[in-house]
Amino acid sequence: MAVSPVDRGDWFLENLMALSAVAILLATYRRFQFSTAAYVLITAFLALHAIGAHYTYAQVPFGFWLQHSFRLSRNPFDRLVHFAYGFLLVYPLRELLRRLAGVKGFWSYYLPVSGILAQGGLFEVIEAAVAQSVSPELGAAYLGTQGDEWDAQKDMMAALAGAVIMAGLIWLVERLGGASAET
Repeated sequence: MAVSPVDRGDWFLENLMALSAVAILLATYRRFQFSTAAYVLITAFLALHAIGAHYTYAQVPFGFWLQHSFRLSRNPFDRLVHFAYGFLLVYPLRELLRRLAGVKGFWSYYLPVSGILAQGGLFEVIEAAVAQSVSPELGAAYLGTQGDEWDAQKDMMAALAGAVIMAGLIWLVERLGGASAET
């Protein structure tokens, strides 16, 4: 359990999928190991997620600092983590698709980016369903829309932007270095 999260119910809901993902990684480790780089990226995302879950995404202190510094209308930490989801996890997804499905060339960039967008959309649908099935207060904290009716779409766009940028960087590194960015 977390040490004094802002909202224990929200913390629990926020971590259900993250803990499930970690359990899957542990259960499949003998059959499939990601590269060290992929595990570092996954860990970085999970660390950002843990911070968001601890404070509830709308109340992360660093997000308030960003909001104040850039005169934003809302705490942007949630959006930052959605961007990080795409940016940090497109590489491991690409690695998985290349090694298990033999995906090559253009498709090794396009499919991971599409996968991130699809996962982001699925997450937003699951998030809304969970919010509707729990108490209104907890559901509102879990959704963290901060009054933005387009929050889900903007979150998906942030994840897509992160994935496209990282896929572009992977492509660039592979072209300049002449090697696979998988190791």
